[in-house]
Amino acid sequence: MRLPVPSLGVLLLLLLPPPPGEATKKPTPCKRCRELVDKFNQGMVDTANKNFGGGNTAWEEKTLSKYEFSEVRLLEILEGLCGSSDFECNQLVEEHEERLEAWWLRLKKKHPDLFEWFCVKTLEVCCPPGTYGPDCLACQGGSERPCSGNGHCSGDGSRQGDGSCQCHAGYQGPLCTDCVDGYFSSLRNATHSVCSACDQSCKTCTGPTHRDCEQCEVGWVQEDDACVDVDECAAETPPCGDGQYCENSRGAFTCEDCDATCVGCTGKGPEGCKECVPGYSKDSGQCTDIDECSLEEKPCSRQNENCYNTPGSYVCVCPEGFEETEDACVQTRPAGDEAAEENPTELPSREDL
Repeated sequence: MRLPVPSLGVLLLLLLPPPPGEATKKPTPCKRCRELVDKFNQGMVDTANKNFGGGNTAWEEKTLSKYEFSEVRLLEILEGLCGSSDFECNQLVEEHEERLEAWWLRLKKKHPDLFEWFCVKTLEVCCPPGTYGPDCLACQGGSERPCSGNGHCSGDGSRQGDGSCQCHAGYQGPLCTDCVDGYFSSLRNATHSVCSACDQSCKTCTGPTHRDCEQCEVGWVQEDDACVDVDECAAETPPCGDGQYCENSRGAFTCEDCDATCVGCTGKGPEGCKECVPGYSKDSGQCTDIDECSLEEKPCSRQNENCYNTPGSYVCVCPEGFEETEDACVQTRPAGDEAAEENPTELPSREDL
């Protein structure tokens, strides 16, 4: 029995250069085999009880029994394994079709686990769980609980790797049974080791609270048998530069920029200013803009000149229809012109300033 040969278009995909990084993403032989087996098992589920749905029960049972182990069903499963553009999958099926057929027709009852029979024992591209490398040796800590259950065995389940343990967060050591700094041993016996996180104030500890610290973390200090936060912002020499204020946090601090209206500050916003920049003054405890145009002493001294307040400053502008000279705004448009008179409270456009 042979499956249809992949189309010419699929074969031409081999001639195209692989996208950048494709080589690093190429699945291992074990992963390809496992994916194929997973699709085969799904095909068995999809074809179970196919085309039977009530009526003559005795006839169905007899016919279904024949279909269950038939080549017809096998062909349906094989045809659904790979997409038309998945060349590697189609190649793997074509290369090992006879082995899959032999398992289906003669070996399935003796070897019900297709993955173990096909990928581990026949093709020898995978290993049983908890083993690694060409000879499927047991991982560190044994194949039942590799790395004491606290890490990943390098090459686990494949013919690759060296069997060493890559420990989970909080664990260290050849078998991942020891705790790193910041964790303490909450359970340890002949078979299990559990490391739990210390309080954030502890660098090393014997328990979960800030009173169980053996050594305080940076930003914390030992007081009354407990690690407490250091308020760096209260230090005699401020940790932040000019134009910044300090905000304390647990175990640390941050320097934030003062408001643009401030000359030095103790906190956020214009209400935190020590002094105000020119053009602003303290009003109800915060720096607010001075409206120079409303002052008794007018800042715009030329005749006919309009004053416009801006944040922190002001501008002096001749009205529309007037020409600017050194000491006055001289009218250039005849009186009674239909153009609207200048509104001295409305700031002209940026281009006019």
